[in-house]
This record gives sequence, structure tokens and C-alpha cells, in this order.
Amino acid sequence: MGKTRACFEALRTQLPEYRVATPAAGPDLMLAVEVIDRTGTRCAVWLDDLENYLGPEGLEPGLLTELVRLRIPVLATMRHQQFEIFAAPEDPSEAGSEHARLAIAGARVLRQLEAVELDRVWTAGELERAGEVDDDRIADALDRHGPYGLTEYLAAGPALLQEWHRATRPGGHPRAAALIAAAVDLARTGLRPPYPIDLLTDTHEPYLVAAGGPLLRPESLDTALEWAARRRHGVTSLLVPTQDPNAWNVFDYLTDHTRTPIPGTTWHAALQHATEPEDLATLGFHAHHVAPVIAEDFYRQAADVGHTGAMINLAALLARAGHTDEAEQFLRRAAGTGHTDAMNNLGLLLDSVGRTDEAEWFLRLAGGIGNVEAMNNLGVRLARTGRVDEAEVFFRRAADAGHTGAMNCLGVLLHEVGGLAEAEVFFRRAADAGHTGAMYSLGVLLHEVGGPAEAEVFLRRAADAGHTGAMYSLGVLLHEAGRVDEAEVFFCRAADAGDPDAANSLGILLSRTGRMGEAETAYRRAADAGHSGAKNNLGILLGEAGGMDEAEDFFRRAADAGHTDAMRNLAILLRQTGRAYEAEIFVRRANDSEAGA
Repeated sequence: MGKTRACFEALRTQLPEYRVATPAAGPDLMLAVEVIDRTGTRCAVWLDDLENYLGPEGLEPGLLTELVRLRIPVLATMRHQQFEIFAAPEDPSEAGSEHARLAIAGARVLRQLEAVELDRVWTAGELERAGEVDDDRIADALDRHGPYGLTEYLAAGPALLQEWHRATRPGGHPRAAALIAAAVDLARTGLRPPYPIDLLTDTHEPYLVAAGGPLLRPESLDTALEWAARRRHGVTSLLVPTQDPNAWNVFDYLTDHTRTPIPGTTWHAALQHATEPEDLATLGFHAHHVAPVIAEDFYRQAADVGHTGAMINLAALLARAGHTDEAEQFLRRAAGTGHTDAMNNLGLLLDSVGRTDEAEWFLRLAGGIGNVEAMNNLGVRLARTGRVDEAEVFFRRAADAGHTGAMNCLGVLLHEVGGLAEAEVFFRRAADAGHTGAMYSLGVLLHEVGGPAEAEVFLRRAADAGHTGAMYSLGVLLHEAGRVDEAEVFFCRAADAGDPDAANSLGILLSRTGRMGEAETAYRRAADAGHSGAKNNLGILLGEAGGMDEAEDFFRRAADAGHTDAMRNLAILLRQTGRAYEAEIFVRRANDSEAGA
């Protein structure tokens, strides 16, 4: 009754004459596509747990495009937790890593698919239709599902989760609970099931000890396994049997609803059990953010036997820790195999340490071979160094290949040189593909050319996605429209996210509505972040309240930063306190500043 069954029923109803190919993850997928194409068989490709197919030699954007061209239906399922991993915004600190590349490639695949999200909780209409079905199990679920989704109740998910957690109590089944916890966390490390009983036995002991150990009077291993594997509610068990009688899987609902940190002993057990380089790299991928020291061990072992993806991810971890020399060594090894992502990342690393000529050479090499990220990164570097025409060439190449970041960068470049119409086209393409920065850029452009209503739409989309600049720009737009209360909300959100411009604007808005204490707080936040306008505004506010000494200090700080109004305000204050000669100096500085502007 879950996602897999729903997908099967859709296939059975809509494509009843089609055969179904269920390739294993990895190169078998490409082989399956070739066989279907060669034989002309009416066949759909079934990818249950899609996350296992995303990555090198799997379902990448190019292969999905080929499947569409060949008119081969693809049906896939994916748990919401895994979907969020690939749909989440990229971590800027990981930009260019294999970890980031896989996530980006996965996100592009997800954007190409037509996603059908199965909500946990059914609508009133769906529940009404379910009630018309002559099935005692559904009738029982309708009566008893409570706050849970109907499918969750039918799959016994919430009940089994609670039963597992209760099992650790004295008089319960503490050893069984520990075995289940070990299986759950092994699954969360990325280790592929099934899990041999020896592995579960070795791994479960720390969980049992943490729960209370001998004080809980744990049952025997055989009794624990019998209890954990017992079928419940006529649906499933906590530990799920496999074709191997001495190996087990775990009910995935438990894995999806567990958020506790994975113990180091479990990571170590997974490391000892994994033998293939791809498995080691996968474990590293899962540990990358939550346990980077452990991830490094996984990556090193995979890299030692030539896994280029592990070399690239290991380099990302090393670079983030400041070990740039060793990171460079691993990237050069991977680049030496012809891996264009490694060339691209090596270019970025060299650029970050000031070796700009070498950096550009590697970016040109990778871009010339067709690496789209490298084309975009080279465009960024060329634009930064004033070679705008050549930057435009590489941005266009990357944009034509579907790179949304390049579309946004190209839009920014065209915007800066006055090509507003074409800039808007590229911003819209990137925004439609989900690029938050492009939504912001498009909102700013539309605001400039007099389309405030549509500008607001795009700025809200970007702000809702967490873009601080969009929050601030939306505040400005709303303030200009006289919607002061709404403007204050967005200035506050942007200021809370660390935007000094927003904090200063918030201070101005608050001071105009007589809330001087709050305005002072906002100005101080912006001033502490180095905002010279806020320092000047704070000086004015303090001076009006009689705090002349502190006002003078903020005027001086703003004047030293080149703020002309602060120079003039300081001159006024100096005259009022009898220092006319010094006041004249600041008047001249202000005049010279304006003349040179």
C-alpha cells in the first residue's frame, strides 16, 4: 500500500502490455536501455529506490534524456528523506566536490522527472473513496489510523516503531531492540543489505550496553531474533528475512524515522564489512557531513584502490580542513585518469590559493572536454578578471547545456551591460528550473523596469527559499509600495540572517515610526557589521537623544570609511562644541569626496 505498490498499480493500469526491466544499480541500467532499444521490445524501466541509481554509470541527466528520446517509460520510487537529500540546496563549502556533483546531478534528474508526491495523510475525498472499497483491512485502517497516514497504518509503521522503542524497557526484549538498532544504523551508513547475523551480533552490543546492559536481563540471541523477525499485523516484521537465512534487512519505516547520531562503532563495523570500492565510496558519501573524520577513512581506502570519486571527495574534505597540498595530490591523481570533475575541482583549488594561471589551464582543459561545471567556473573567473566577452562565450556554452548557475551568471553579465531583455530570458530559464539566485535576479530586474507585481512574485519565491538578498529587496519593494508592516517583516528576516543593509533599512523604518529604542538596536547591528550608513544614522539618533560623545564616535567611524554625509554631520557637531577648525577639515574632506565621485 506504499509508494512501490502505488507505482505498480499505475504501471499495471496504464501500461498493461509492457514488459518490465528491473536492472541492478550501476552499469546494468545502461545495458538494459541498450537491449530494449536494440530489440524494440515494449518495455518500461522500473527503478525502485531511485537514490541507488543516481550517480556515475547510473541514471544521469544524459541517460534520462536518451530514455525520453527512445520513448521508454521510466517508473521510479524514492522515499521522502532521500528526495530531500538530493533536492536540498548545495553547501557552498562543498562546491565542486564529487559529493556536490552527485547531489547536483541527482537534483537535475529529479527536475527532469514528473514527480508524484504521495502525502502521508489522505484528503477527505480519498478517505471517502477508500471507505467504498470492500476490504476489511482498509475499513479497519479507516477506523483506527488516527493522526497517521492510512498507508502508514496499513504498513504498521507507527506501531512497529513504538514496539521497537518499548522493547528496551526492563522485562521487554532489549537484545532484540539492540539488534534492530544496529540494523537501522547500518542502513543509515549506506551499507547495502542484507546484513549477516554475525555483523548484527557484533554491532549490537554497544547499543545493548548503552540501554542498560546486564541490568535489563537481556534475552538470548535466538529469542531476540525470533521476536524481531515475527510478522506483525499481518504485514511485516522489524527485521525482515532475505533469501539468505543467515542475513537480514530492516523495515525501512524504522530507518526513515530515526535521527539519532550513528555511533562510531557502527561506522567502523560498516567499514570492516564493505569490500568493494564503490561500497566504501558510498559509505563515505553518507558520512561526509555527519562524520567527516570517518568519511575520510572510507574515502582513503577506496582511493587507494583507484576510485576516482573517492579521491575527489577526499580532496574536498582535506581542502575544507586546510590540507590543500594533500588535496591537490588526490585531485591530480584523479585528473590524471581523465576525470573532468577532478580537473575542474583542481582548477578551483589552485585558484583559491592564488595559482591563477594553473587554475585557468585546468578549467579550460575540463571545459574543452565538455565539463559544464568547468565552463561555468571558467566564465566566473574570466568575468572577475575583466574578460567579459570571453566569459559570455563560456556562460552561453554552459547555459546551452542546461547549467542553471551559468544561465543566472549570463543574465547578470547581460544585465550589467544593458542587455535587459536577453538577461530576463536567461533569468526566467534558470528560475523556472528552480535556481534561487535567478529568482532573486529576475525580481530585481523586474523591479527596475517597472513590473513590481511580478517582481514581488519572484522575490517572494527566492525569499521563501532562504535568499537573504531577496528578503531585503522584497522589503524595499514593499516599503516603496507603502506596505510598511510587510516591509518590516522582510527587513527583520534579512537582518536576522546577517544582512547589514537590511538592518540599516529596518532602523530607518523604525525611527520613522517613533520606535527609537528598536531603531538603535537595528543600527548597532548594522554598524557592528561595518555598515557606514548605519554608523551615520546611529550618530544622528544618538545626537538627537543627547549622547554627543558616542554620536561623535560613530560619525568619525563612518567618515573614516568615506561616508560623505557623516563627514558633514561630524563637522556640524564639532562646530556646536567649539571646534571650528577641525570642523572645517571635515567639510573640505566631504567636498573633495563629492568632487571626486
